[in-house]
Amino acid sequence: MTRLALVMIARDEAASIARALESAAPFVERMIVLDTGSADATPAIAAACGAQVRAFAWVDDFAAARNAALDGSDAAWNLVLDADEWIAGGGEALAALPAAPDGRLGVVRLENVADAAGQEAGQSWLPRILPRGVRYEGRVHEQPVGGRGSFRTGLVLGHDGYTAASLARKAGRNEALLMAGLEASPDDAYLWYQLAREHQVRERPPQAALCFTEALRLAPADVPWRHGLVVRAVTALKTAGQLDEALQLVGSEIDNWPESPDFYFALGDLYLECAVQAPDRAAREFLPVVESAWKRCLDIGERPELDAAVPGRGSHMAAHNLAALYESLGLKDEAARYHALANTRG
Repeated sequence: MTRLALVMIARDEAASIARALESAAPFVERMIVLDTGSADATPAIAAACGAQVRAFAWVDDFAAARNAALDGSDAAWNLVLDADEWIAGGGEALAALPAAPDGRLGVVRLENVADAAGQEAGQSWLPRILPRGVRYEGRVHEQPVGGRGSFRTGLVLGHDGYTAASLARKAGRNEALLMAGLEASPDDAYLWYQLAREHQVRERPPQAALCFTEALRLAPADVPWRHGLVVRAVTALKTAGQLDEALQLVGSEIDNWPESPDFYFALGDLYLECAVQAPDRAAREFLPVVESAWKRCLDIGERPELDAAVPGRGSHMAAHNLAALYESLGLKDEAARYHALANTRG
């Protein structure tokens, strides 16, 4: 039996699939690509890279496609990649997998390229190393089921699916599937969260704020993506002009994230927007909180283990913002100090 196989579904990914397969080839024994209806050279490129390629008729269901791909693997472990991802580091974690899985899912760190809206897409921790027998559920943003717990690995994946070109190519697809999923399961907090992210990355602030609010209402406090949900919701509410709602959210969540630079970075941005909207209250009420929040980011430092953490919010990005703040206040010495700090950490 194969110890480790790469399992992928793909469609019209000729521009990126070779990168994904070539990054995985040194670490896996088999590569399986299920093509869901490409009109370009995706199947031929995958085969040239050494993958076993099969065709699958797309049925508007990502879980169905992933499960069909997994059905073609006899491996003890299956590494699940998308064609717009690649192994960026930590490949030794794959070599260290035990020959006999104990039922737990291996969680990897996925680092995103900045999205089309110019926002930092951050990173996520996702279960992508699956023991044999685990399958997926969910029409879109599908999740593996059937495992017995999880463990974090050192594997790091790169992902550029939020670039302008990628979003344009996939326009409408995920949104339609999410809406269909919510029609069937209107209380699914994770689907609301993913629909909110879809609106956010496509620069639709009111829709994003609405969906984040619904996700917050429905999501249990202990979901593994709670950090990303809260931080992104603060930003969405601020961008939509719903400052009172955003302030209420940070007030209710601040005790939950004492060691999150991302939370305090978003808090600082929110209070800065409050200062802009109410300049008569800025110096007295809002700007001291802005300053304190971004300094808190530097005190905490980087926390890459947090879901949706954005690199830099605990270092050079916070320092840059403080420098800009002090410049606007005419505090040249403080501005110079934080500019220097931003340059050393950037």
